[in-house]
Amino acid sequence: MFRTMRKNLWILVVVVLAGYGGFLVGEQKLKLEIRNWKVGVTSREMPKNLAADFGLFWMVWDKLSEQYVDKSALDPQKMVDGAISGMVQSVGDPYTVYLPVQQNKEAKEDLNGTFDGVGIQLGFKEKTLAVVAPLPQTPADKAGVRAGDLILRIKDPAKNVDRDTERMTLPEAVGLIRGQKGTEVVLTLAREGMEKPFEVSLTRDTIVVKSATVEFRDGVAILKLNRFGDRTQNEWNEAVSQIVTKGARGMVLDLRNNPGGYLDGAVYIAGEFLPAGREVVVQQYGDGIKESRRVDRNGRLLKTKLVVVINEGSASAAEILAGALQDYKRVRVVGMKSFGKGSVQQPEDFPGGAGLHVTIAKWLRPSGEWIDKVGIKPDVEVKMDDKDESNDLQLKKALEML
Repeated sequence: MFRTMRKNLWILVVVVLAGYGGFLVGEQKLKLEIRNWKVGVTSREMPKNLAADFGLFWMVWDKLSEQYVDKSALDPQKMVDGAISGMVQSVGDPYTVYLPVQQNKEAKEDLNGTFDGVGIQLGFKEKTLAVVAPLPQTPADKAGVRAGDLILRIKDPAKNVDRDTERMTLPEAVGLIRGQKGTEVVLTLAREGMEKPFEVSLTRDTIVVKSATVEFRDGVAILKLNRFGDRTQNEWNEAVSQIVTKGARGMVLDLRNNPGGYLDGAVYIAGEFLPAGREVVVQQYGDGIKESRRVDRNGRLLKTKLVVVINEGSASAAEILAGALQDYKRVRVVGMKSFGKGSVQQPEDFPGGAGLHVTIAKWLRPSGEWIDKVGIKPDVEVKMDDKDESNDLQLKKALEML
């Protein structure tokens, strides 16, 4: 089934969603209604051929309905959302997540490039909530939040939130960090090289993220690609048209702090630099079947001299692109080792607006390597200047190589 839905395949590090705890199999198609304080259920038919005690679920449901002291707190939709979310979380994959209606809406807004928040793309480092990348010129970026920072605690006095992030899901984390423009959230961060965690206070703002921007220096185009979202292809084509018109003698493709997005976007952009027919990525499914995604167009920059820049915030679709170009020796890669996310998520939308992201496959480089928790290793490692962030040593090296 998944093979026929390529345009909907997402490779995401960050999702904009929120979750609850519990357990429920959705095949029962429950219809819930409030009768005074009791929660009524129209069907309790047990799924066949499953070695699970669904009767226990209903016993707990009934006991809550009958005995919980504050009947007004028994919101049936929240209970169902929490149960479904807990079922999904039980597989142990932080990128397989259930999205209630509002969070599914926010996830789509995120890929569209406009939302209220602090400008942090989230992921996990060894199951610890982490900053994949701060978006440029956002509250997080201006406050000095860095790719790779671990997020240990989230505080929001206005929401009465003060929570440790251990065992917290991406849905919960993003739901807590996002909020209305002008409100404040405080994050406790741990950073490599620093002995103690520290707090950073961030005031939320409206975040507008342009997928692709281009500037020119001494005849070289510097194309910054921020994400692979809904508007990426059009914005990319506009930027490439400028490069072709100006006749740039070379190009730097800056993928730093790009957290990924649509898989199709990575394949499309790879086609700007690789000949038609070249393999960009292989998807390996749970049944062992492999599916190759190849360039299917004739790009405009096939002969343009190119250097790619990556860092710890380059993830998923950005890693696919950098890895394919590196495997074919089309480019030299400069910077620091990338984030290391090697799985594909399939989004599903349900009646009423809720959604589900399911990890359906691993993705492999053309070389066959799976980069999950490994990342893309640059050909030339260059660290940033910790004492002067305006001194972009990585970009300077890339320009020097051209």
